Amino acid sequence: MATHSICVFCGSRSGQDPAYQAAAEDFGARIAGKNWRLVYGAGDIGLMGAVANAAQTAGADTFGVIPTHLLEWEVGKRDLTKFIVTENMHERKKVMFMNSDALVVLPGGAGSLDEFFEVLTWRQLSLHEKPIVLLNINGFWDPLIALVDHVIAQGFAEASLRAFIQVASDVDELEELLSSALS
Repeated sequence: MATHSICVFCGSRSGQDPAYQAAAEDFGARIAGKNWRLVYGAGDIGLMGAVANAAQTAGADTFGVIPTHLLEWEVGKRDLTKFIVTENMHERKKVMFMNSDALVVLPGGAGSLDEFFEVLTWRQLSLHEKPIVLLNINGFWDPLIALVDHVIAQGFAEASLRAFIQVASDVDELEELLSSALS
């Protein structure tokens, strides 16, 4: 049985930089190596598929959650340890969040941003204390971090908002941050 469950938010595309997929595969394997469980969006394409396939190949438990309307689009990965189909995106995020001990955001698009901002907002409102970590491969999340800093500088959030976000520049640092936070 897995010791901790790591929710991974990431793209259903692989992106332009091959380093994104390499990091997703590396992290998937490390999830298994730490005896953690992968919780993710149940897709079998893009970075979602990369992290899940690597985690499975390395022996990790996998918990996927996908809404009905994305089963075809994201190629629902039905060979997971646990595969859940929800009615909508809101329910998907809730189930993923409730079954996780930590939240990691790999490169991704609007969906990943939505997931990140929702869990960050919940953290800001003291609805949870789970670690939130951005995997900032090759500076992918630098503009997002600058935006959060700008929001704080302009008086729309307390400085504590930035403290709720940890940033890892590579998978080694990500593993260290999670190991420390979950110990």
